[in-house]
Amino acid sequence: MNHLFRVQQKFDAFFSPLFILLIFFMNAASPKAFCQETDGTRLEKMPADLETTYALSALPPHLRKAATVYALDPAKGYDVVQKGTNGFICFITRTEWEWGEFRKDLTMPISFDAEGAWTIFPVYRDVAAMRASGKFTAKQIKYLVLDRIRKGVYKAPARAGVSYMLAPVMRGYNGNPNNNQITTMSMPHYMFYAPYLNNTDVGGNQQGPFVLNQGSFLLGDRKGPHGYMIMPAGEMEAAKIVSANSDLVKRLIAYKAYYKVNAMAGHH
Repeated sequence: MNHLFRVQQKFDAFFSPLFILLIFFMNAASPKAFCQETDGTRLEKMPADLETTYALSALPPHLRKAATVYALDPAKGYDVVQKGTNGFICFITRTEWEWGEFRKDLTMPISFDAEGAWTIFPVYRDVAAMRASGKFTAKQIKYLVLDRIRKGVYKAPARAGVSYMLAPVMRGYNGNPNNNQITTMSMPHYMFYAPYLNNTDVGGNQQGPFVLNQGSFLLGDRKGPHGYMIMPAGEMEAAKIVSANSDLVKRLIAYKAYYKVNAMAGHH
C-alpha cells in the first residue's frame, strides 16, 4: 500500500515546532519513567498461524480468502502476511490510542473495506509503529494522534462503508476513554461508518444500532471523524459464529487464559 505513509518519514510535516518541542520536554522530564513504560509494555508476538486465523475471523467467511492480512511485529509494527485482492483488510489491534496507556492483553480483531483501509487503518498502523519504536509513551501517542486529526492528516471516510468485527471473542475496553477496565467478551458485530455523529442522531440503544465514537470524548461532541454505527449480530447468528470458531477459541485459551469468557458476561 504505497499511499500509506511512515511515521518517521513524515514526522516533520505533521507537527508544528511548538508541538514537537512539547513532546521533547515530555521525554526529557522523566527519562526513567519513559523507559519503564516503553520497555515494560513491549508486546509479545502471537504465533503466526494463530494471529492470521484470529485476524481473519473478523471477516465473514466468504471474504477471508481474498482479504489482505496484517500481522504485528512488536519491533516495528504491522506487516502484510497475506496479500489480498478484494479490498478488505484485517488485523488485530493491540493498542487503543484514545485511552493513553499501553496494555499487553488487549487483542481485538478488526477489518475494514477499501475506504476504511484508506482513511481509518493508517491510525492503527501509525500507532503500532510508534509504540514499537520505543520512542513514545502512550500519552504522547494519544496527543500526536489528536493533533493529526485536528490538522486533517487523518480524515473521515468519504463514503459509506463497513468494518466487520465478527470474531468469536475479543479483549478490549468495555467503556469510554475515562474507564480503563478491560474485558474479554463475545460480541460479534457490524460497524458502519458514522463520522461526526452521536447516539442521539440515530436514536440508538445497546440492542442496536448505536453510535460509538471514542474520538468525540477527546475532541468534543460530533468532532470525531472515525465514529461507527454498531449493529450487534443477532443471537442466533452470534451463536453460530462462536460454534464455527470453537477450535480457534480453544487455541486462544490455550495460548492465554484470559481469552476465556465467563458466562458470556466478560472476563476481567
